Amino acid sequence: MHGLRVLAGPGSQASRRLAATAPLPGRCHASRIPNPTDAVRSAAGARAVHAAVHATASQSKPVAMPLHWDRLVDMTDKSLAFATVDPEGLNKTNLGFVENMVGGKWTGATAGNVRMIVDPLNGEPFINLAEVSEAEIGPYVERLKNAPKFGLHNPMNNVERYLLYGDISKRAAAALGDPAVERFFTRLIQRVSPKSFAQARGEVVVTRKFLENFSGDQVRFLARATSMPGDHIGQASNAHRFPYGAVAIVTPFNFPLEIPALQLMGALYMGNFPILKVDEKVAVVMDQFLRLLHKCGLPAEDVDFIQCSGPTMHKLLLQAQPRNTLFTGSSKVADMLARDLNGKVKLEGSGFNWKLLGPDVPDTQNQEYVAHVCDQDAHACSGQKCSAQSLLIVHENWAKAGIYTRLAELASQRTLQDLTVGPTLSITTAAFKKQIDALLALPGAELLWGGSEVNGGQHTIPSQFGAMQPTAIKVPIQTMIDNVDLCCTELFAPFQVVTDYTTEQLPLVHQLLRVQAEHLTAAIVSKDTTFQRSILSQTVNGTTYVGIRARTTGAPQNHWFGPSGDPRAAGIGTADAIRLTWSCHREIVQDTADIQSDWTTPART
Repeated sequence: MHGLRVLAGPGSQASRRLAATAPLPGRCHASRIPNPTDAVRSAAGARAVHAAVHATASQSKPVAMPLHWDRLVDMTDKSLAFATVDPEGLNKTNLGFVENMVGGKWTGATAGNVRMIVDPLNGEPFINLAEVSEAEIGPYVERLKNAPKFGLHNPMNNVERYLLYGDISKRAAAALGDPAVERFFTRLIQRVSPKSFAQARGEVVVTRKFLENFSGDQVRFLARATSMPGDHIGQASNAHRFPYGAVAIVTPFNFPLEIPALQLMGALYMGNFPILKVDEKVAVVMDQFLRLLHKCGLPAEDVDFIQCSGPTMHKLLLQAQPRNTLFTGSSKVADMLARDLNGKVKLEGSGFNWKLLGPDVPDTQNQEYVAHVCDQDAHACSGQKCSAQSLLIVHENWAKAGIYTRLAELASQRTLQDLTVGPTLSITTAAFKKQIDALLALPGAELLWGGSEVNGGQHTIPSQFGAMQPTAIKVPIQTMIDNVDLCCTELFAPFQVVTDYTTEQLPLVHQLLRVQAEHLTAAIVSKDTTFQRSILSQTVNGTTYVGIRARTTGAPQNHWFGPSGDPRAAGIGTADAIRLTWSCHREIVQDTADIQSDWTTPART
């Protein structure tokens, strides 16, 4: 089998290290490990389960495993003392457990409600989640209502906490830099949101670098004030950044660590008291990250963490009325929250992100680079990035140079085996195919590549998820404009709509870009500065990449990432993003000089 090799036999070190791994895509194996149930709810329990798995493995037959077996997690490593789950051992007989945190204490659901989370690669249960019901949200609501509106710290209160969070960031960054901890989170991400090892590790690296960026004094630098001289001696105007107080963070499944971690830390840096809700399918990642943060000095009572359904969280928000709610996810839900919470929201909705290939086609090496980036932007993480390339607009010169053929070749190299393509967690195979059929019914539409299930349908991905090959459909540009709602529907999958244009049709390109409803990321692939400026001057995407290396995805920690053209827009990653999303402007005007002795009361005005 491609990408596999049979490792050493029974009793070997390699055999023992690998036996606890997740089943390979399209394959199942039964575990002979007894159900630990309650044992895995502690770090010691997780290590005990890992030891049991290894002991059983020493008596087992050789196992076919992916290459890079050394990337698997060894739970006996002391740096993983915080962990309560073993990413390699999660299966139907070794269930992970995700808890809630309220008032500084980890807790299950009071009513004992447990939601079973299934492995997206085989449909078998592998995680239990303590789900809070609507009847149980009271403690969380009260905590938000009782949080001071001036925050847990601000420029005039508890200022030592700015230093505390600089230290927490330093320790957490160092922890994520430990190879064992990096590997732990990488593999845990892969288990719940299947993506390639490189893509999963990228989340951990970006999170680590973000924490490094806000170590030491950098947290208090976020609250830097500015001052303006007044009209007379003793008067000065001082601009401060104050927290909102009680805030909520609701994040999706596609980046189980990076999005919630960066937004949570930003909220905490500015002095807010947050409640965090992560999509239940991937909540185990932040469960473990919070435990790591506690080990690094995070006060347990500073964050509440809840596992509940969407409707239950909606009810909680309506009752608690946090002063700011950060939502990352679908535009439909974002708009609903904006209405129901009276506009007290910051939003990072999904985007139908476009890439425009200009008329200047470079040399062969640069063409290959552009093709590589196009494939990554559209298909990495199975297209489940809010910044994924959904629309590719190709000048006829690129089409004549063979860009479509090369993109099809690159897409065909993605396999379920190495998770360069995998299950889609928010759209089913049936819904994916329905969109394909609708687009192919348009005049002039054609299938460029894909259109079928992965592995010819021979896989174990459950029907509640999607399992489709990378797919592209080409639609004439005028047809796209005439059917914009259909053609510009984001699937959140390895799918893109492609169109091409001539130089004379550039006004149609501008028209197509103007009718886009979301403005998250965009890419202008061209070395022609006049062409670049003609597009930049008439578009508003919040994060726009320009040049021959332009992409739509891969946002690191060193630049702003977020939508534009919307006063509700949130940002992530940078100091500016943190200040905009998690603090508000407060002007304090000092007027302290003594009243002059010859002052008299003037006439009324």
